[in-house]
Amino acid sequence: MILVTGATGTIGRETLRLLAAMGARVRAMTRDPATITPPPGVEVVRGDFGEPDSLARAADKAEALFLLSAPGPRLPEHDEAMLAAACAAGVGRVVKVSAVGTGRNTEVKVGDWHLPGERAVRASGLRWTLLRPSSFASNTLRWAGHIRRGEPIPNTTGTGRQGVVDPRDVAEVAARALTSDDHAGGVLTLTGPELLSVPDQATILGETIGRRITATDVPLDVYEKQMLAAGVDPAFAEIAVNGSRLVAQGGNAITTKDVERVLGRPPRTFSTWVYDHRTAFA
Repeated sequence: MILVTGATGTIGRETLRLLAAMGARVRAMTRDPATITPPPGVEVVRGDFGEPDSLARAADKAEALFLLSAPGPRLPEHDEAMLAAACAAGVGRVVKVSAVGTGRNTEVKVGDWHLPGERAVRASGLRWTLLRPSSFASNTLRWAGHIRRGEPIPNTTGTGRQGVVDPRDVAEVAARALTSDDHAGGVLTLTGPELLSVPDQATILGETIGRRITATDVPLDVYEKQMLAAGVDPAFAEIAVNGSRLVAQGGNAITTKDVERVLGRPPRTFSTWVYDHRTAFA
């Protein structure tokens, strides 16, 4: 039995689908089971990181844990609570989704939310794998409204480039790590095959849907004010601004071969992801 947390998110949903297609026994954890329509054969259980009893029930009789917590200041305590429940239940394997640069970019604190969870995973006594994906291709869906209205897309990272990764590749790597010991004790940095800036992504999007798409630079102080005005947690806003600054300065211009090493094929390109999701922008 594989317990999948974050089951309603982009990565969690795809991981559920892949595991079910592989014939694995899968249990999906969510705070509100009514919000999920799982693949056939997948069990759904209610679980809340703030309710230890619910985590114990979710972990009961599970043999592997896919640990995916939403970014935010409470992420460390969520990771540690889920790990405690997993260890108490006798779970043997954990695969945690972390973030590229965790523990490396200490000056700007990018990835710091994941660091306590990574340390807890390593110290848990379970067979573990850490996944550190770069920026998701699916993050561009937040531009869809701008594109449909014919507006420039906002750019907080200038010409800084990243190894934008297809979330489907992240989920596929997770499924492999959850069902074998081949990557136990591994730290996998998951990127796409090429470095792309926001203007690069705008060009690819425009070519795919047949319209000209431009990007407009948003100063970081304006970006922070926009988030705070929208009710974003100040700690989250600070990390988002620091992350944008890091990318703009070239601090996440990284590609690796880890996706190819695990899956035996090159990672999907951003162009492929855009083509497969083109109706969201048109």
